[in-house]
Amino acid sequence: MNDLSRGVDQSDEVPLVGDGVTQGIVRVGDTVRRPVRPFTLTIQAYLAHLHAEGFSGAPVPLGLDERGREVLSFVPGDVPREPLPPQTAREEVLVALAQLIRRLHDAAERWVAPEDAVWGGIPGTRVRTSTPDGEPPLVSHRDYCPGNVVFRDGLPVALIDFDLAKPTTRVDDLANALYYWAPLMHPEDRAPAFRDLDIPHRVAVFADAYGMTPRQRRILVSAAGTMIGRFHVNMRTAAEQDPVFRRFWDEGAKDRLPRAETWIQQEGPAITAEIAVR
Repeated sequence: MNDLSRGVDQSDEVPLVGDGVTQGIVRVGDTVRRPVRPFTLTIQAYLAHLHAEGFSGAPVPLGLDERGREVLSFVPGDVPREPLPPQTAREEVLVALAQLIRRLHDAAERWVAPEDAVWGGIPGTRVRTSTPDGEPPLVSHRDYCPGNVVFRDGLPVALIDFDLAKPTTRVDDLANALYYWAPLMHPEDRAPAFRDLDIPHRVAVFADAYGMTPRQRRILVSAAGTMIGRFHVNMRTAAEQDPVFRRFWDEGAKDRLPRAETWIQQEGPAITAEIAVR
């Protein structure tokens, strides 16, 4: 067990550099220290519930250290960076990710968030906790970008960075994962290894591995289209207020997201037909 009462010398700290959204994250031994934000205690309670339910694919919350920083267990493994390398385009990766998310959802559905729960979000956007697709709500990850998925032996085994976790639905959360990993993007914006893949087939592989219901399969494309449109609006708003998101916008989001919106409208019927239960 970690002794959080022991002072941590700065020489013990190894900076962890991700996409640059959250500054000041460091590794200390087998722990990660992060700045406390308004939603930290809510997310720590959520992570504690996941582990109590037997879900091991997330960091273990360990409270605060002597400097008031959030402490989490370090999750060992490899985190791919964009553009995604060729080995991540294997169908086995989609299967493992779908099964990982299914275990997360099954553990999360039994958690009731406290009345004073605080949720994170990107700058300038309203924290949305409604579930317009009509499915029962549950709290889930909501941000399956490559930097948040930990691999071991070439397959996804864990998720990190739950900063955007909040009430959502299974199908909306699955659309988020598929956006990054099918991916639900225009070919021009995919990593080279993903550019010419059969996306409807890949979505079907993922849907089968997760065990999506007939209704979830019917509404998936609609949920994905709404989500991509929301990405576009939110990213544009955040870019006006935050320099990190301004960089994301200028480096490609301003073109990539409109292309994704058009692409999902054009290719959505083929995806829906491929994943329909026959």
